[in-house]
Amino acid sequence: MIDSTVRLIEFPKISDPRGKLTFLECPKVIPFEIERVFWTYDVPGGEHRGGHAYQQQTEIIIALSGSFDVVVVSSRGESQKYTLNRSYYGLYIPPHTWRHMENFSTNSLSLHLSDHVFDESDYIRDFNDFVNYGRIQ
Repeated sequence: MIDSTVRLIEFPKISDPRGKLTFLECPKVIPFEIERVFWTYDVPGGEHRGGHAYQQQTEIIIALSGSFDVVVVSSRGESQKYTLNRSYYGLYIPPHTWRHMENFSTNSLSLHLSDHVFDESDYIRDFNDFVNYGRIQ
């Protein structure tokens, strides 16, 4: 069963005088089996990333370095902005959730964990199609 709630997940942190360590484990920390991992970096100032939803895919986005905002819109039209700037938090994004990323700081690095391999047919890239898809479901 897929949780349909967008939410921040706090990852375990281990601290000692040498620094900090955070880890990810399935299903203890990540609530799905990871099938794909990708990252974005060197995003020019003022650019956006994303701008789509998935029909089936669930994703967690982590700011490994720097900061950026993730704007999500649910299939019910509810919108919220999340600022990611700590590597021990991840934003859980279920299917049928429109998202885009903006406001990237210099040298920001976003890590994306997904429960599906890349499949172009799973993407909803037009916002009007997304709105209509939500009405059909």
